[in-house]
Amino acid sequence: MKTVGIIGGSGFIGSYITKEFLEQGYSVKVSVTDIKKSEKYQHLFNLKNSDTLNISPLKVENLSDLKDFISDCEIVIHGGTPFQLDVKDPQSELFEPTIKGTENFLAAAKEAPSIEKVVFIASVAAYNTNFPLPAGGKKPQDTFNESDTPFISEESHPYAQAKYIANQTVEKFINQHPDLSFEITSVSPVGVMGKSLSNREDSTSTGLQFLIKNKIAPNPFIQMLYDTDTEFALVDVGDVAQAIYKAATTNGLHGKNYLLSSESYRISDMNLMLNHHPPKNKAKVIYDSSLANKDLKITFKPLQKTFNRYSQ
Repeated sequence: MKTVGIIGGSGFIGSYITKEFLEQGYSVKVSVTDIKKSEKYQHLFNLKNSDTLNISPLKVENLSDLKDFISDCEIVIHGGTPFQLDVKDPQSELFEPTIKGTENFLAAAKEAPSIEKVVFIASVAAYNTNFPLPAGGKKPQDTFNESDTPFISEESHPYAQAKYIANQTVEKFINQHPDLSFEITSVSPVGVMGKSLSNREDSTSTGLQFLIKNKIAPNPFIQMLYDTDTEFALVDVGDVAQAIYKAATTNGLHGKNYLLSSESYRISDMNLMLNHHPPKNKAKVIYDSSLANKDLKITFKPLQKTFNRYSQ
């Protein structure tokens, strides 16, 4: 039985990744920032095969703890960077844990004796920090794929900038270490939607769905989405977990970063589907996931199914 370490494995996406690996027969280690807050990870013990689940405290800024966490893992999934839209101090809340955490992890992984595969959960922001708006030079209807030039703007949200820089850090590390004993693969999901496996109320993705369903705008960013009826590229959380499992267990993907995307819908159509009504407009495909379809052998489900499940 191989061991997979999942940094951030109790969050919205992470819980589905934990579920996937448990069901596939792996021994799973999940990191949490505060072991005392059991309400943030207790739901994982309701999953199938949870007798092979272990919860460990970890802060990605702590290099020695990071080395200890991954020391006995054959596979490590790094998804432990915070997804936050409301930020008071971008440096301490986003840039330090995201970028420094990535640097520490790479240093620890380089010395880990048993690692065979690392998967980074990046973000569509690794390709376009303007998301959900088009990248610079692109029109709303223009498609985007992995061959397009990545775009970053200082005017973008700090979360997006942090994820972009973290991805650049990974790419630089791969180029500087051509003789690694393990593979590194990244995935970059667009807006991740779906039903949470927990009752946690601190998930940004779950919260965004709640806001759109009920037309609530707690900040200027969300209000802008309504005002412009922004077109959002979306993907199902279960499909993201499956893609990550495939990336972790398929050889020959070193250095690749896969866009994970299903369909694009306007905010008004998302509101309708979240309330069990059909969309007025047809779905578009803005972010092309053909490479993930081909290499990871995955088909992304229509978003109508995702929203129906969320609203059950």
